[in-house]
Amino acid sequence: MSLETRTARLTILIDPRKKAIFERLCAEEDATPSQVVRRLIRGYIEQKQGRPWRPEEQPLPPQRSRSSKQR
Repeated sequence: MSLETRTARLTILIDPRKKAIFERLCAEEDATPSQVVRRLIRGYIEQKQGRPWRPEEQPLPPQRSRSSKQR
């Protein structure tokens, strides 16, 4: 597996208890929370697209908002 360029930031809000448990479980796996989240996101993308993730792929174009579709 190749290393990906990490240039984007994703900020999420999470219940503090879930965060503490998540961080503990990550530490038990000797992984950082960021590594685990990247793995979860990659798995989600692969599940939705029905094929393996390829880092060289271009991202999908942004969806148009509902208001612009109704015009």
